[in-house]
Amino acid sequence: MTEQTLSLQQLAAPEGICYGCGCSHSSGLHVQSHWDADGVHLSCRHTPDQTFTGWPGLVYGGLLAMLVDCHCNWTAMAYHYRAEGREPGSLPRIDCVTGQLGLTYLKPTPMGVELLLKARVEGELGRKTRVICEVWAGDVLTVTADSVFVRVDTEKLKRQAHGAA
Repeated sequence: MTEQTLSLQQLAAPEGICYGCGCSHSSGLHVQSHWDADGVHLSCRHTPDQTFTGWPGLVYGGLLAMLVDCHCNWTAMAYHYRAEGREPGSLPRIDCVTGQLGLTYLKPTPMGVELLLKARVEGELGRKTRVICEVWAGDVLTVTADSVFVRVDTEKLKRQAHGAA
């Protein structure tokens, strides 16, 4: 596998354990995000497993939220690496967390169809980055998302979450 074919997740966090996008999660989804040819969007392709059926023949909306969350978070992180003129995986590592996740379900998303997620940064204000995403099932736009991701120090965040400020 050449570096050009490696996903941002593989380049920047090969040890990642997130269920959605962690390369090292043994049973996770392994979301893979790549810069689009337009140089503006990050793209991700995913075909949902039948495990993630909501209504018969339809993708569970929670899975769509997870895909958007992971892919948009990586869009924000990729944007920060690029803005700093750094390669993904260079140190210090750039990490973001979800500040606000907003999805609009436009149409039912069918099972058995490869999904295309396309996300771009709409704006940045300090540590916060607004990301816009679309989910396509073939040529049908099924979901749009407008979310905010916050750049963080994950070690500090972990200590705060466990009451050890």
